[in-house]
Amino acid sequence: MLLRILANTPPWVWGLLAALLALGISQMFTRTASLARVMALPAAMTGLALYGIFSAFGTAPATLLAWCAAAAALALPALLRRPLPAGTRFDAATRRFHLPGSPLPLLLILGIFLTKYVVGVMLAMRPALAAETNFALLVAALYGLFSGIFLGRALRLWRLAKRPAVALAS
Repeated sequence: MLLRILANTPPWVWGLLAALLALGISQMFTRTASLARVMALPAAMTGLALYGIFSAFGTAPATLLAWCAAAAALALPALLRRPLPAGTRFDAATRRFHLPGSPLPLLLILGIFLTKYVVGVMLAMRPALAAETNFALLVAALYGLFSGIFLGRALRLWRLAKRPAVALAS
């Protein structure tokens, strides 16, 4: 059955997976990036997570609330309590970050992709699942967990970038 599922997967999905893998692997190496570039990945992956919810379950307020609650549960503690990875710096003169490599973005990207893929397969096999509230809430919360980690990481970097501007304005 798994081979049949894989064989019936549209080819563009494998192209998307290849692009996401390349993006995630690139995050594993030390690099420099602008604030806009640092914010682009969390924004794109959050958009993909929200698209996963809306495409599977519509715009039901309960699923959006589950996503928000799970995202906030992880983003806020990450923002407020977790230190930035060692070696993370922001150069105010060049407006660029120096970022150490990390496998976490790759894992989060794969988590969102696999969630979307598995939910799509499950709904293709059992369309009635889309109407089951518990299933919808569970999936929305899972997407929210991935999004919250991405957003928390991005907000910590944004806060680092804003620190020099505040210090210079004083």
